[in-house]
Amino acid sequence: MNEQTAVRELSAQDFLLLGVNDLAYVKPGKVDGKDAFIVFSADGTQMAAMADREVAFAAVRQNGMEALSVH
Repeated sequence: MNEQTAVRELSAQDFLLLGVNDLAYVKPGKVDGKDAFIVFSADGTQMAAMADREVAFAAVRQNGMEALSVH
């Protein structure tokens, strides 16, 4: 099986799991009525909330993940 065939045979669940251990998304939001930057795993699970965007990105990188911004 070549790589193109393998990609075509990925299920919806397989696509959901792509990057789950490597990517995290940082999105502005509110926690207890206060502005925050919320960190989500690739599957959408909320992992943390930080008051500062740069701290949120640093925390993601410190845990061996790539941080992506979501607006």
